[in-house]
Formats: sequence, structure tokens, C-alpha cells
Amino acid sequence: MNVLWITNVILPEAQARLSGNGTLKASGGWMLGAAENLVAQPDIHLTIATASRQVRKLCRLEGEKITYYILPSGLKGNRRINHSLEPYWKQVKDAVKPDVIHMHGTEFTHGLAYLEACGAEHVCVSIQGLVSAYYYYYYGLTRNEIRSSATLLSLLRGGIISGYKDFRYRAKTEIEILSRVNHIIGRTQWDRQRTWAINPDATYHYGGETLRKDFYSGKIWVYNECKPHSIFLSQAGYPIKGLHMLLKAMPLILRHYPDATVRVAGTDIIRCNNFIDCMSLSNYGNLIRRYLKKYNLCSVVSFTGPLSGDGMRNEYLHCNVFVCPSSIENSPNSIGEAQLLGVPVVASYVGGVMDMMQGNEDNMYRFEEVEMMAYKICHIFEQRDTVNTSLMRELALKRHDPKRNVENLIKIYHAVSKAL
Repeated sequence: MNVLWITNVILPEAQARLSGNGTLKASGGWMLGAAENLVAQPDIHLTIATASRQVRKLCRLEGEKITYYILPSGLKGNRRINHSLEPYWKQVKDAVKPDVIHMHGTEFTHGLAYLEACGAEHVCVSIQGLVSAYYYYYYGLTRNEIRSSATLLSLLRGGIISGYKDFRYRAKTEIEILSRVNHIIGRTQWDRQRTWAINPDATYHYGGETLRKDFYSGKIWVYNECKPHSIFLSQAGYPIKGLHMLLKAMPLILRHYPDATVRVAGTDIIRCNNFIDCMSLSNYGNLIRRYLKKYNLCSVVSFTGPLSGDGMRNEYLHCNVFVCPSSIENSPNSIGEAQLLGVPVVASYVGGVMDMMQGNEDNMYRFEEVEMMAYKICHIFEQRDTVNTSLMRELALKRHDPKRNVENLIKIYHAVSKAL
């Protein structure tokens, strides 16, 4: 079976070939794990295509087991409909002769350009996030918070408001794509119901995600090896991820646990060590800085910087609790990774998160209820080494089982390839 993936990013092996840096790098996220499991199956040939400004003509790259095509997106990029991509998609389709076209994600227009050029026959779309729903929850902030946190950069580029408008614009592309396809792959009741509202005639297939292989083996979380009263977040680059809500909860947590700390994975959005840093500060970063000062949290919160899979694993294993305080999510991989390692998890009751927290519902709270969040976190601290995450981990191992997920994906491909 010839399978063509259309992705939003260049996978690490293709990027290495493109830049001349040799072979496959260690990172690559959940799509890399899924691709590796897929090409290990007999009679599957996988081709992965995306659009990028890194190339000026259609580029074909041969990996060890995967063929890659990089389409030139030009100055126009792929956020707005780019009809120049359409002849390239015809060339790719003619060369690959795919039995199935699997589109990963719905918010960028290079996928829509494929549908314009080649139609929706034998196309299935995987739901990642759903920007057509996400943009309603983008802010999670009051107007006063947005105005008071303005920076020079946000005034010039639009800041949080610009981010919201970008999500709202991409939502149009997403709705157009979902309206045209006949097969949708999702994994939560929330994404099933949301996509049904857009296209009730499409066939919905359940497709579980295979996460990064770093999290399936090796040591798992034990209380005696974690830092007591430490909280870990996987990212906080923009308001949806909810760091500002955790900061509002911290005074309550610190009242009971004065030594509590917060570690945030990813780029330090509050860095202001010099003039250039301060001028480059986003208004969300500025808001976080204001909250750190307001609640006296400057010595409590730290950013890790970008992390590899091993780095993330280390942070999970050494925290006392992982928190997902987002205003909206579908099925965050960070929760799955924490659960595979047996890390205690507290999460907001939003989107499809409920499906991932089965067996762990007592550790959920409404996004805006910072008092509930604080209580749930303190309750886990209080349990110390008696906290039991075995059922949560068992369910996560089943949900993210690579063997079961790839077998199910191939069944979906067979159904899509035979559909009229």
C-alpha cells in the first residue's frame, strides 16, 4: 500500500537530508514515532510531503525507509490559500500513486491546496487541535489584562490580539478542509462532536496516538525520587496554555507548602536580561512578569529552555505533579507522556481532556476555578508516597499502545482506500 502523508512540519530525517547534516536526529515528536511504526509493517511504503520556504523548487529526498517531498511555499507561505502549490501536488500524486492520502492537521492551506488540485478521493484527515474551536478560548484573559501588559513588540505586531486573529483566520481553512473530506480520524468525544457539527456526512474513525518512544520504557515516577512540592508544565508560550492561571493559584498553594516551585518547559518568555530582550518581550510574557512580581513568585518559577525527549522525561520524573492548566485542548500529548511515566496529573476540564483523564477524574477542575486547581495540587502533595497512579498508567499504556495503534491505522487506511 502506498501511503502519502501531508504534514505541517518537515520531519527530522528530511530536515537532516535537506540541510546536509547526515542521518536522523533523535527528536521528532509523536508523528515520528507513528511513522517509524508504520514503515516497520510489511507492504507499506510511506511518503511524507509538506510545504516550506526552505526550498525554491519541488524537492524529493530519500530517507532510510521513507520518501519525502518538500513543496516550495514561496513568499506567500501556507497560512493563506496558495494556488502555486496545486501543480506541485499533482506532480507528487502522479509520482507516488497513493492508495491513501493522510492529512495531519487542518489549519494550514497547503492541505487545502491538495484538495483543490487532486480532490478528496481516498483522503483522510487526522485531528490534532481544532483551531475552529480553539480561537473561542484563545484569551483566557480579561481585556484589562491584555491592555495593561502591552509591550512595544505587541504594539507593533499585535501580540495576543494578533495571535487570536491568526487562529480565527486559520479556522476558516480548517472548516473548508473538514467540509470537503469524507474520512476523519480523531481520538476524543469532543473532536468527534466538533467535526460532526462541521461535516455530519464524513465517516469518523478512532485513531489512538503513539507517543515518543522515550516514554515507553525505562524508569517510571516514584515519589522518593521526585522533588517534593514541585510542579511541572510542558509549555506556556501563549494564553491557551494557562500559565497565568497557575500563577493565580500559587499564593494558595504556597500558604500550605511554602517551598513549592514551578518548572516550565520551553523558551523563557519572561527573559529581560538586556535591552534587546526587553524590547522583544511579548505582551503575554510581560503579563507573566507582572504576575510573578504581584504574587512574589520570581524565585518560585523557572523556565527550562527547549528540551529533548530525554530532557522532558527527566523533568516529568523529578516533579511532584504535572499540571495542564489550558483553556482548551483536544488530547495533549504532554498528559499522555506524564501518564505513561506514572506521574501524578492535574488538568483542567476542557475539550477532549476528559477522555485522557478516565480513572483520574478527581484531579480535574474547571479552567477558571484557580481555587480548585490549588486544592487538587495540594491534595497530591499531601498524599506524598501514597499517591496511586497505577490505573492511570495502565489506561495510558493501552491508549497509546504502538502496536495496537498502528494496526488500527492500517485498518483505517484499508477502509479509506476502498471507499468510493
